[in-house]
Amino acid sequence: EADAPALAALRRANRDFLVPFEPERHESFFTAAGQASMIDDLLLRAEAGLVVPCVIEVDGELVGQASINDVVRGAFQSAHLGYWLSEDRTGRGIGTAAVAAAVFIAFDEMGLHRLQADTLIDNVASRKVLARNGFARIGLAPRYLRIAGRWQDHVLHQLLADDQRDPPSVE
Repeated sequence: EADAPALAALRRANRDFLVPFEPERHESFFTAAGQASMIDDLLLRAEAGLVVPCVIEVDGELVGQASINDVVRGAFQSAHLGYWLSEDRTGRGIGTAAVAAAVFIAFDEMGLHRLQADTLIDNVASRKVLARNGFARIGLAPRYLRIAGRWQDHVLHQLLADDQRDPPSVE
């Protein structure tokens, strides 16, 4: 909850960069109060075992977020991975390390069987991050998510617990 002001500032600073990759956001989303509300919701869902929300930090500075979402137990033992990184921190291996940390949490701490991550077709950088972490492309979902105000196709990726390769170092 203490991250709300820093998250709001980071979201505002990266608003134009993230617009093509995210759902449309109400203006309140970019305020400390809006982020605090989102955090409260995430923490309630985390208590129910439905999500594991994380922030990405470099040298104590908040630079993005990663979340293990839509956790389903029972016979499925699966979840979705979502993440974003500040524009000024891309291309430095930070996203790859953050995804590796999420993979560790999903498989080694939560005992999940499968982790899915989906990208827009033209999000080559994110697909490379997933590939470096052992995710395999499993298909194309037409008009899968409403991103930037329109239904857009997504490339689907998955990683199975027993298909993990040696992940990158997470330091």
